[in-house]
Amino acid sequence: MSVRRLDPVQPDNFAFTPANLVWAKETINKYPEGKQASAVIPLLWRVQEQNEGWVSRPAMEYVADMLGMSFIRVYEVATFYTMFQLSPVGKKAHVQVCGTTPCMLMGAEDLKKVCQRRIHAEPHHLSANGDFSWEEVECLGACVNAPMVQIWSDTYEDLTPESFEKVLDGFAKGQPVKPGPQNGRQLSAPAGELTSLTDASIYSKDRTFTRIETPPPAPPAAPAAPAASAPPSNAAKPVTATPETAPAVKSPSPEKTAEAPAALAKIEAKAKAAASPENAAERAAPRAESKPELLKEPKAGKGDDLKLIWGVGPKLEQMLHEMGVWHFDQIAAWNEPELNWVDQRLEGFHGRAERDKWIEQAKKLATGWRPDNAVGEKPGK
Repeated sequence: MSVRRLDPVQPDNFAFTPANLVWAKETINKYPEGKQASAVIPLLWRVQEQNEGWVSRPAMEYVADMLGMSFIRVYEVATFYTMFQLSPVGKKAHVQVCGTTPCMLMGAEDLKKVCQRRIHAEPHHLSANGDFSWEEVECLGACVNAPMVQIWSDTYEDLTPESFEKVLDGFAKGQPVKPGPQNGRQLSAPAGELTSLTDASIYSKDRTFTRIETPPPAPPAAPAAPAASAPPSNAAKPVTATPETAPAVKSPSPEKTAEAPAALAKIEAKAKAAASPENAAERAAPRAESKPELLKEPKAGKGDDLKLIWGVGPKLEQMLHEMGVWHFDQIAAWNEPELNWVDQRLEGFHGRAERDKWIEQAKKLATGWRPDNAVGEKPGK
């Protein structure tokens, strides 16, 4: 780990705001008497949040006085943990570029070159206008979406030099782009089309799978007795096994032996019934369809984010748009025939709308409800 030193230019003093001071005292009181020093990390983190992204020397000493610690002990904590910045950072963005192996293999070096060109040739330096700073860090936990960066508390993933430039442009204008993958991928879902399990029939709820159980195996035969041989005259007299002394061979009970063929016959009968012409005709019968209300364009020129429906990704959202489905209230109003009409036109995704209960989800989303993380949480959980 590189040497971490305090910034040569330090402010004269530091003090918590009244609200942060109340929070700090409540945090300290959570620890037993004599153990208040355990609050040093949360207090330093609150210092960094208040102090525009970095921890000054006066702030460390302020925390030390609050906790009854020597200054050097707080210096040790702040300089050891790299999450604490020891110099001022950019007013608009401090960029942490992941340089661990997955990101490095996927192009992190190109992202560093963008930082060197647009911000500063060296990390931990401010840009000319003081708006940006950057550093290289170890794994930030989004390896599937490599390469990626973290800016403040958000991650921006699946980056190219071009898309990273757009992310920086957004912060420069005060209009940050949406965090997460920058290539259209849904969270950490596979990018592109499906490459396995593409047979739509395996997802049909009407498909019948039958498990055939076999009867238990017969018990092993008793080992054959060794061939008799005349013992020498001075050998001990062999012991002859009697019914009382012979080891018992465990065999299945008559009830269990009788149950196995009966269970197998019952399963086979059920499988034959499922495959009968009557049931086959019922499965093959077309389901009633009715075309739902569709729109040529979204209302007021902007549609709802249909990807908030759990199970809907960019591909399905595009298919729904092409049909004329743009809003949650459209989906919420579907009846079963209308759902069947849509399902027949979701090529490669038949059964998805019913299985994931799009109508129920859309009814909840149409009321204005949103999951905490905006994407990926199933309504109702």
